[in-house]
Amino acid sequence: MNALIARAGVRWRILLVEDSPDDAELTCIMLADAGLDVECRRVDTEAEVLQALAAFAPHLVLSDFNLPGFDGARVLELVRAHAPTARFVFLTGSLGYYQLPEADGSVPKDELRLLPALVQDLLGE
Repeated sequence: MNALIARAGVRWRILLVEDSPDDAELTCIMLADAGLDVECRRVDTEAEVLQALAAFAPHLVLSDFNLPGFDGARVLELVRAHAPTARFVFLTGSLGYYQLPEADGSVPKDELRLLPALVQDLLGE
């Protein structure tokens, strides 16, 4: 049985660092449709990332790599400094799997069908 589904009462908090509201909504819907109990929050500025890390306390951060005004490498740096227990995955259309800075994983946006299994691996027991 799926470890995420099996953990009764756990709602996974997922922070989406994404400048496209449509992409963020699609990602959250995909995770919910896979049977994962998720609460998603989208931010798209560095200040919002910092605020969400403190107030929302995400279990997982999913970040686009190319963002207006800053990039995914900066997001990863902020997460590691301010929410070190949060897992981190890049969702990107511009970089391949092996070209990304150190993260817990990456999924190309055109292969989002792979995301639920990765989330299960990262958050499941």
